[in-house]
Parts: sequence; structure tokens; C-alpha cells
Amino acid sequence: MSEEMNVTGAEDITDAITPYERLEIIRNKNRPTIRDYLPLIFNDFFELHGDRLYGDDGAILGGIGRLGNIPVTVIAEVKGRDIFENKASNFAMPHPEGYRKALRLARQAEKFNRPVICFIDTPGAFCGIAAEKRGQGEAIARNLAEFMVLKTPVISVVLGEGGSGGALALGVCDELAMLENSIYSVISPRGFASILWKDASKEKEACNIMRITAEDAVNLGIAEQIIPEPEGGAHNDPEMTAENISKFLVKTLNSKMKKDIDVLLNERYNKFRKIGVFSETSENI
Repeated sequence: MSEEMNVTGAEDITDAITPYERLEIIRNKNRPTIRDYLPLIFNDFFELHGDRLYGDDGAILGGIGRLGNIPVTVIAEVKGRDIFENKASNFAMPHPEGYRKALRLARQAEKFNRPVICFIDTPGAFCGIAAEKRGQGEAIARNLAEFMVLKTPVISVVLGEGGSGGALALGVCDELAMLENSIYSVISPRGFASILWKDASKEKEACNIMRITAEDAVNLGIAEQIIPEPEGGAHNDPEMTAENISKFLVKTLNSKMKKDIDVLLNERYNKFRKIGVFSETSENI
């Protein structure tokens, strides 16, 4: 794949498979996770731990590294491939301390003028009682508010699942890209089916009507770019997928870093203000 073709808009992707088939692709146990992509995209990565308030959260990985010659802060949600990795990362469902760790590292990046790169891959934030007691809602809300005014470029990439506020907590950014088969939604298809039809088994039907694909997100103005995957999914060629992600990041960061910070913040604000804009008509329908 040529360099000019490695990142596209929705109009360049042929939707040959259904949203549910895309969901099955991202649930493939061999699909690359952030731990696969880290050594392929970044140099000299050094992981940092803890939120300095409660503890560390294995569902969110953070640290500093280099993208080419650009020092960056990396914040990512972590999925596992087997039961042991999934238990260590709480099945990619962050606790409040995970979001507070992310915010701590983002503030550090702002202090040292490092861009922030976020990788989203979660079915949603952990909804257990302990997480609620430690302020899950507040932690997510604070991330939304503070990432909106963070005085450094923020780029986010959806690697697989982008579920609910658990994903949005790392999705407030200057530009959002999605891997071709990834999804981004206010709720999981199974949760949607459980609420709307009181029947979780209708997950497939829900998935196909929710408009949660990368193409949908670009057409709705939620995401800006689609990063192509190899035929059949990223697991068929992780190196090529990582190269496509890297090219997108380098190109986008070089563009964002040239902008005055006040211009960048204004564009970030307007990016989210325009989501959901609609027009009314007086005609009877």
C-alpha cells in the first residue's frame, strides 16, 4: 500500500461487510493490542505507573516515548489475548484510577510540551460498586473537561472497541482516527439490545442499525480519518497496520504542532460543538 493511500476518508472505503461482521473481526482473539503496536510504532518507550491518589490500573497503560524524532506521551486502553492478560487489565474496563493516571500523564505532557497520543480499545468503563465508590463518573467527567483545554496537541486512535464514556474519556482530541474495522458507540450492541428489546441475543440486529462503524463516525463528523487494515483484519498483518497508524500519527502531529495553541484549542472546541448539529423544518412529516 502506497504512502498516499494509507489513510482515507469514509468515501474511500468500500463497506463490503456488515457492522456485525466488523464486530466479530475486532473480537478475534489474535487481533493486535496496544502492547503489540507499541514496539512497532514508538522508540524508547518507558512506561509510567499510578495516579498518585489510589493506585495503578492495568486497564490503562501510559508512558513516554518517541514517534520518529518527536517525544510523545502515550496513553492507551489495554486488551488481553487470554484469560491471564484479561484479568491483569480487567478486560480493558478502566477503574477511576486509570482515568486519573491518564490525566496525570496528560498534564505532565502539557508541562513539557509533549503531544499526547491516546489509543482507545474498551467495551466501557468498569461499572462495579468499588469503581463507583472511588468516583468513576467524576474521573471520566474531569478527563472530558481537562482534555478539552489541554495546551498540547492530542490525537486519538480507536483500535477496536470504543465503548461509551469509557472510550470518550480518551477521545477528547484534536483529531480522531479509527481503524477500518473498529467501532465507536454510546453503548455496546449487546447493551443496546438489552435495553431496547430486553433481549441481549439481538446483538447482531442492534449492531447493524446503530451506525457505529468507522465510516459512520466520519460521515457524522465524529471522526476525521479511517486507517485501513489488511484484508480480513489487523491480525493478518500487524506490521502493516502499525505502519499505517504511524504514518497517520506523524502526518497529523506535524500539522497540529505547527499551529498556535489558541488556534488549536479553538478548533478542538468547535470540533465537539458541531457534533449532533441538526436543522429543523416546519413542514409536516
